[in-house]
Amino acid sequence: MRQLVSAACGLWAAFAAPVMAEPVVVVELYTSQGCSSCPPADEFVAMLASDPRILPLALHVDYWDYIGWADKFASPVFSDRQRAYAKAIGSRTIYTPQLIIGGQHRIEGFAPDETAARLQEHLAAGSTVTLTAVRDGDRLVIRAEADPPLDETLRVQLIRYTPKETVTIERGENAGRTITYHNIVTSWEGLGEWQADAPLELTAPFGGDQPGAVILQTVGPAEILAAARID
Repeated sequence: MRQLVSAACGLWAAFAAPVMAEPVVVVELYTSQGCSSCPPADEFVAMLASDPRILPLALHVDYWDYIGWADKFASPVFSDRQRAYAKAIGSRTIYTPQLIIGGQHRIEGFAPDETAARLQEHLAAGSTVTLTAVRDGDRLVIRAEADPPLDETLRVQLIRYTPKETVTIERGENAGRTITYHNIVTSWEGLGEWQADAPLELTAPFGGDQPGAVILQTVGPAEILAAARID
């Protein structure tokens, strides 16, 4: 597994020099502590998180809990989001691990080379939507604008996550392993819908020290047109 990650790092170096002005590409990892094939993908998230242009988010699903280990990070909300992605393309099948890049490209299993290629496409494509999310005390001020204006509705979503936590797994397929997880999603909240033919400005509660992100996504769920980190 480490050889595969090293190979991907070599490929990454060809295009991963940080450019802060570029938009952030969201990578959703659907994973589980009870999934024996997930640890390489879980480790891969740490490498993705080192690039400021990429926002990997680990969404732990609950449908593997029955095989002997209840994932402490799992939520049926995340399982439902993964099923919604499958339904949007007419599929009845979901996988772990699965990466969904920019709300569009789906990658089943641990495939670092394919992931790097897809990310390169998204980074090169850019976006016509600008988005900022700024803390103001215990609230968040969100502003967005599409140039040119878009004749579609985007969902405004607020995510909170834990940057890093280590877990010793005592039962199930990964029994005896100690795994460090990164960017563990703790909540995924809809803030409403934005008609992208006019500028957006809204506020939302945002207390505590936990980081987060705002995502603007077409209905489906489908393409993510903009994302902003909140540190």
